[in-house]
Amino acid sequence: MNFKPIIALIICILIPLLTGGIAGFVTSSNIESWFTYLEKPAFNPPNWLFGPVWTTLYILMGISLFMIWKEPATPQRKSALRLFFLQLFLNFAWSFIFFYFHQPGFAFLEIIVLWIAIVLMIVSFYRLNRSAAFLQLPYLGWVTFASVLNVSIWYLNK
Repeated sequence: MNFKPIIALIICILIPLLTGGIAGFVTSSNIESWFTYLEKPAFNPPNWLFGPVWTTLYILMGISLFMIWKEPATPQRKSALRLFFLQLFLNFAWSFIFFYFHQPGFAFLEIIVLWIAIVLMIVSFYRLNRSAAFLQLPYLGWVTFASVLNVSIWYLNK
């Protein structure tokens, strides 16, 4: 049996999971302290919901990454992979800007750039593998919601 595709899939899933896990681990103490005392809008979800949602999204991102990685090596695939890693870096950075550095205003600007990077990634994925692109739609939806939540928290705590 050829285990290379299975190992590649596991690695592709672990990349976003570990990236998110590291950001969550480093910033988690700020959720219990700083974030707890911020004014939040009525639509703010309970803190326990974020972990399962992000875990699910990171798994979908990893599966999508694997689907693109399996595509023939072309300049379009290379561009799609670059956009994937760009948005993953921006996702990682947002946690630090918002939770670690306590900068919700700057985090809002950064999440807008992240949102644009996700849209560009989805478009580039769509050109290579429609299923890989569709797997990213829940992520785009959640980041859209997170953007509204971010700007609301910033506004309420100016």
